[in-house]
Amino acid sequence: MNSRETEANGRWSESPRGFLIEQHIADTMTSAHWHDHIEINLLLEGSMTYLFNGKQEHVEAGRLVLFWAAIPHQTIHVTPDSPLVCIYLPLVDFLALPIEAKARQAILQGAFTQESKSCWGIQTGATWIAEWRHGDTARRQLVADEVGIRVRRLILDHAEREFSRLEATVPAGPGVKYTQLLTELISSHYADALTLTSLAELADVHSTTANRAFREVLGISVMEYLTRYRLARAMQRLAETEDPIITIAYDCGFGSTARFYEIFKKRTETTPRQFRMKTRSGS
Repeated sequence: MNSRETEANGRWSESPRGFLIEQHIADTMTSAHWHDHIEINLLLEGSMTYLFNGKQEHVEAGRLVLFWAAIPHQTIHVTPDSPLVCIYLPLVDFLALPIEAKARQAILQGAFTQESKSCWGIQTGATWIAEWRHGDTARRQLVADEVGIRVRRLILDHAEREFSRLEATVPAGPGVKYTQLLTELISSHYADALTLTSLAELADVHSTTANRAFREVLGISVMEYLTRYRLARAMQRLAETEDPIITIAYDCGFGSTARFYEIFKKRTETTPRQFRMKTRSGS
């Protein structure tokens, strides 16, 4: 799906429906994308930089990273010919893991979880890829179980460091800096009645400049990103709380329950109520 098609229909980027492991050569992304998985990445060689939730996150080879992919994200720098292992963990499977509630909530609210040093073991990633591609059902289930255990260890280790972050070391141009500032403002003010003009004023930049920078870096408009971010936060509330849907709709900036239902169904092809039931049933 190209960036124009993604923005036109605003739906999830193409992604697996269930648990999946794949490997490909990492590359910079032409537009931000989003999907309803916990994404786990392991770069086997080189380095890369993500733009995620208002921050640049720099990752070196061998460091396992984890984030909730419902928040629009993009790789903006990758060293050439760098193989990347991508693991897609369905949200319902993530919620079923015995993880401390505070750490789980931090991830669903936009924490970028990364190992502090290359201690994970690149060979394990290569083994998972091989067994997922060529193993039988029992072997594949073993891989999925091992990933769940590794996720639990990563989150536990990371929680002990209070979700500290490794800052990006790649120089950022003005477009990236504007985009980073705007996404940071959206994460802080998404519940407010926002317009492009009001966001640009908060960022102390002209609205045309703001939108141009956003499109150049993320491939979508400021307001499209805002809608996707609001949906991500609403999904977190639906999965994690018993709050009434009408409360979630207003708290996440949608203005009305009808508007929330309309956007949610169009973008995710399910209703807020159905999504909540799915996360509770584990199916």
